[in-house]
Amino acid sequence: MPEHEEQQKSDAAARIVERNRLIARVAIARRHGARVVFANGCFDVLHVGHVRYLEAARALGDLLVVGVNTDEQARRLKGEGRPVVPERERAEVVASLRAVDLVTVFPEPTVEALLLAIRPDIHAKGTDYTEETVPERRVVLSYGGRVAIVGDPKDHSSTDMIKAVNRKP
Repeated sequence: MPEHEEQQKSDAAARIVERNRLIARVAIARRHGARVVFANGCFDVLHVGHVRYLEAARALGDLLVVGVNTDEQARRLKGEGRPVVPERERAEVVASLRAVDLVTVFPEPTVEALLLAIRPDIHAKGTDYTEETVPERRVVLSYGGRVAIVGDPKDHSSTDMIKAVNRKP
């Protein structure tokens, strides 16, 4: 592997942190005045909708933290045969995006515990939600955060891409 490719991989991998380290990194950033934004998803087969969602989330603050569902939770959400890409690889792909500062893989069925642990200023969700329908809305409001709907219309999905690839001869 060429040296620059190895460096890129290690840069992205270094942005993937476990929860305790994430809590510490967020606390340090906040002490330095950073506005923390949190986004989450399965990110199974990355597509332009994901990129636009994460770039729009990053535009709301100074530090973008992304939670990626574990393989087990992705399977529960998306069904048998999913995810196509293992959690560590999904996390690394997300971490390699310019808009993303930190990534963590979370095992819980919802992001509520993670939200309470890092208390982001803004919890960014995609346009398949409204501020009122975000499942974690109460949790975010409970600590003084706010919910923001970002990204382009939900015209892209990993599920649709996988179906299209499977239909090809």
